[in-house]
Amino acid sequence: MDAGQLAALIAAIFFAALACVGIFVLLRLARLMSAAAGMITDYRAKTDRLIEQAQAAVDRTNEQLARTDSITASMDQVTANMAELSGHVSALAGLARGLSAAATAPLTGASALVFGLRRATAVRRSLQVAALSEPSPEAARPAITGPAVPAGGLAPAARGRPARTAGRR
Repeated sequence: MDAGQLAALIAAIFFAALACVGIFVLLRLARLMSAAAGMITDYRAKTDRLIEQAQAAVDRTNEQLARTDSITASMDQVTANMAELSGHVSALAGLARGLSAAATAPLTGASALVFGLRRATAVRRSLQVAALSEPSPEAARPAITGPAVPAGGLAPAARGRPARTAGRR
């Protein structure tokens, strides 16, 4: 073999080795591409599920917002009704105060009259008891400066009350 054939043989061996390495690299690259395609398909499926879940969450949120809007609208209506009711109540409050004053004025006057009569009777009795317990010639007419205190203490009607002067005769 001459040098040209030997060079061609060496070149052919290097070419065959280079072709084998190229085929090996292409096979590995094909495996890598199929694994990448599988991962992308898996990520796409996961992304689709994630988007579906996000859409479901957005739909539920929209439903809740619609409910909240209806509740807010009804609360606005309740607030308006309460304001109207408050106006009616304040309008009726003056009438109720007037009716209350008209109804209680006679009772107040009557109770004041009964209290005054009872007090006057108690003072008069205490004066009579005092006049009977101390007979004296000058005591024909008892003093009108206030109730006299009998020897046994205050009369039952005058206990716990301050001494007052009796009215003129």
